[in-house]
Amino acid sequence: MKYIFISGGVISGIGKGITAASVGFLLKKCGYKVAPIKFENYLNVDAGTINPIEHGDPFLCADGTETDMDIGTYEKFLDEEMGKDNFVTMGQIYKTVIDRERNFGYKGEDVEAIPHITNEIISKINNLGKKAKVDIIIIELGGTAGEYQNVFYYEASRQLTLRQPDNVIHIHVSYVPTPKHLGEPKTKPTQLSVRTLNSMGIQPDFIVARSDLYIDKRRRDRFALFCNVQPENIISNPDVRNPLEVPLILEEQKLSEKILKKLKLKIVKPNLDSWKLFLEKVYAKKGPKIEIVIVGKYFGTGDYQLRDSYAALLDSLDHASWSADVDLKIRWLNSEDVEKKGTSIIGEPDGIIVPIGWGARGVEGKIASAGYARTKKIPYLGLCYGMQLASVEFARNVVGLKDANTTEAAIKTENPIIHSIPFDPKYQKIKGDGTSMRLGTFDCVLKKGTHTYEIYEKSNSFKDKSKNLISERHRHRFEFNNDYRKMLVDKGLVISGVSPDDFFVEMIELPKTIHPFFIGTQGHPEYKSRPQKPHPIFVAFLKACKNKN
Repeated sequence: MKYIFISGGVISGIGKGITAASVGFLLKKCGYKVAPIKFENYLNVDAGTINPIEHGDPFLCADGTETDMDIGTYEKFLDEEMGKDNFVTMGQIYKTVIDRERNFGYKGEDVEAIPHITNEIISKINNLGKKAKVDIIIIELGGTAGEYQNVFYYEASRQLTLRQPDNVIHIHVSYVPTPKHLGEPKTKPTQLSVRTLNSMGIQPDFIVARSDLYIDKRRRDRFALFCNVQPENIISNPDVRNPLEVPLILEEQKLSEKILKKLKLKIVKPNLDSWKLFLEKVYAKKGPKIEIVIVGKYFGTGDYQLRDSYAALLDSLDHASWSADVDLKIRWLNSEDVEKKGTSIIGEPDGIIVPIGWGARGVEGKIASAGYARTKKIPYLGLCYGMQLASVEFARNVVGLKDANTTEAAIKTENPIIHSIPFDPKYQKIKGDGTSMRLGTFDCVLKKGTHTYEIYEKSNSFKDKSKNLISERHRHRFEFNNDYRKMLVDKGLVISGVSPDDFFVEMIELPKTIHPFFIGTQGHPEYKSRPQKPHPIFVAFLKACKNKN
């Protein structure tokens, strides 16, 4: 196997994940089998317990692993499912080593960070490579060079390079700022970042320079002189309109050829014709402009607005907009503002989405937004919590159960339309202190004649058409209360999807005869969307919004 380590310098969020995914994309197009793996610094065992404002939207894999957003980037670029073997945290590493020590796995040896932590890191890498039977493993190191949290990852990289010098290369992705008051790119931050790498025994083979514009010859020469990297191996990665363009930018500089040459692999030119045609479609002039309001609560970080909290959703809408031929405008609306100021602040958008969420904060604003969409006939898509709270709104204002609620927000409500259920290992996983969740892929049987059935049928998206079976990823704790199923259905709510054993309500809707598009799903279609394979739910939603004009 060959190994490509990708590290970051100067600032976080610089684009290591996009670079890692792009390198994997190019090498796959060259005919090589690749597998990416992300190493995170934090001590959380997975990303599922992290506030999305802290670290962005956790990405949910088909196997139920809650990961960093970069795993979603890998899926989208490589068009392959990722899982638990592609995602490692320092918490996992420590836990594995400590558990093994408690079970006398080290046979009385004193357990130390080096070599036991670093050996476990290398073992994770090699296990993925052997299991996936790959030619090349792409290892993304979380954080930036110089942080104390990730020093063992870098040490593992150094050790592996020492053991297999012909099979390992190191790509350093670093930021090259252009201060406005100076007007020229400055290489000093990257010089210092590379010096930090050198102090850990690592010499990068390539520097991928993230900057506003392409790096000029003078900057390349400075990098070559002070970073000990050949000028031709300084790769520009300037800002682009869409991250999907990055593989083409890198390949213009013959990055795949240079990597294969260093790894002593057969040089094959990647065929990127179909990708170029796809990007032409992405950048082509679109049809009518439509406005979508997303009513959420994970937008703010200090005085700034944060896109990453809903990264998968926003990506899915982008993918769908290219297929639906619409010029998409997103307006973010804090559900707490809806509570305080009323639904009038929603205005007259072409569509409303209430996405994933946790806890009681902002719930009433989301419920009111679902009701606003229902009564104003505005296309509505409820995702997970958005499906549950749309059911609560219907119970309150159509059925007449004024105190209807979810026990997640009101534990003592007399009409718990949404509630927690006793743990059953057939359905759920335990996540800390007895909290049970449905995580991963679950099947759903769609009801013939419903709007949802029509969407999956037209897009040929059934898992098993003979059984009316679809499959979606789930990440939630609370469920629709079956005690209220008949009551809501009798008043006009359509339950369009249930689990194969009819225990879980998975999809709800209003008939197209009374509403142009009102669908709620307990699953998370946003995690399955790919650039060239948008999820049919989002495409249908945007087309309904388009037709509203």
